Amino acid sequence: MAFNKRVKIQELFTQNQEGKEIVLMGWVRTKRSNKNVSFIALNDGSTIKNYQIVADPNKIDEELLKKATTGACLKITGTVVASQGAGQSTELVASQIEVLGEADAEKYPLQPKKHSLEFLREIAHLRMRTNTFGAVFRVRHALAFAVHKYFNDKGFFYIHTPIITASDAEGAGETFKVTTLDLKNPPLNEDGSINYKEDFFERETNLTVSGQLEGELAAMGLGEIYTFGPTFRAENSNTARHLAEFWMIEPEMAFYDAEDNQNLAEDFLKYVINYALENCQDDLEFLDKRAAEEETSKKADQRSEMGLLERLQFVVTNEFQRLTYTEAIGILKNSNHNKKKKFQYVVEDWGVDLQSEHERYLVEKHFKKPVILTDYPKEIKAFYMRQNDDGKTVAAMDILFPGIGEIVGGSQREERLDKLTQRMEEMHIPTEEMWWYLDTRRFGATPHAGFGLGFERLVLFVTGMGNIRDVIAFPRTPGHAEF
Repeated sequence: MAFNKRVKIQELFTQNQEGKEIVLMGWVRTKRSNKNVSFIALNDGSTIKNYQIVADPNKIDEELLKKATTGACLKITGTVVASQGAGQSTELVASQIEVLGEADAEKYPLQPKKHSLEFLREIAHLRMRTNTFGAVFRVRHALAFAVHKYFNDKGFFYIHTPIITASDAEGAGETFKVTTLDLKNPPLNEDGSINYKEDFFERETNLTVSGQLEGELAAMGLGEIYTFGPTFRAENSNTARHLAEFWMIEPEMAFYDAEDNQNLAEDFLKYVINYALENCQDDLEFLDKRAAEEETSKKADQRSEMGLLERLQFVVTNEFQRLTYTEAIGILKNSNHNKKKKFQYVVEDWGVDLQSEHERYLVEKHFKKPVILTDYPKEIKAFYMRQNDDGKTVAAMDILFPGIGEIVGGSQREERLDKLTQRMEEMHIPTEEMWWYLDTRRFGATPHAGFGLGFERLVLFVTGMGNIRDVIAFPRTPGHAEF
């Protein structure tokens, strides 16, 4: 059985195959029959479109046709002919059907009807066979490819930073521990604490929350690098925006200042979104219609003013508005929205951490374009961000998008050894354990910058899905690690 001689369904929509005898393989989406003919809608995952198979019961074994139920996997040999029906220009007249895998017609959970996303999460091992999730994961692939293409074409080097690490880049402490110790009877020190000297790495280790710190080390020798890999956060949160395992894109660039960093991030976002628009047209048109249907079920004041495709075009065609955190606080504080207490979190004082509702107001109501916020108070940002001359703010930036709020966070990094060590001491980050990080400031320090983009947040924005669990194949959340 020469599987590699099959034709993909996508090719039948892009190449003229009329009159040719071909082999198709795929899964049955629907079948309708009468005594004279059976019509099978087949899908092989290469496109959101199904392809129509026409089977004559007088020429194809009746028992075979009975097994061609929804979910069954078929190998079909036949001739491509002009279609008599609407919706596609050609169809396949079957001369031979082979059932590669049966699907119990009564037990198969993906019957041809609308299923809730909650139900599909429970059968995540099958949900990629649906139109929605097929579209989402083809778009996800295109975005991942675009990420690598963008940085490769700009001369960046792809660095694989460690998944197991002894550092917590953000200092938040919400990490998954890595150990080979017997949890029922761990070795203890005299004070009753666990003796990690007897562990595999002879020290306390965890799954990484970010590749940034190691990325900075690489940039100090290679100039411009990026990481793109899994990261982990043990935050006990069950919101539609949180995952315990997610993918991060983190470029780090030597000889970049804060403005260079902003320019790169804006250009990068426009490039990858435009790549999806150009290469995932069918999937995005389907997801646009799906998102429009979802909007009708929301309350009037919660509906988006733009459709999915409009939002994507909105980002790639608009120059991002740049302003400081201080300017943003002034706008928010003086807004009618704030004065009438329409914000859940009323903006009163400089120094507060902005919430998603504030970020979306700036993007969707005030500027009506994507926003880059800069120069945040140092008290609400990480230790590694470069301190500005005012002594109060750091050279940070967040990029805000419609419907989602923050999508990118970054900064110029603090390259001055004295300033960095002082800040680490203020934030109780042990400098002796970070000697390797401080060495890059001791030996040949240079201004440098970088940013982080949560890949799932990008996929969420581009696909218009409402829950981050629906843009990663097998979501890891509190209480859920199946499949």
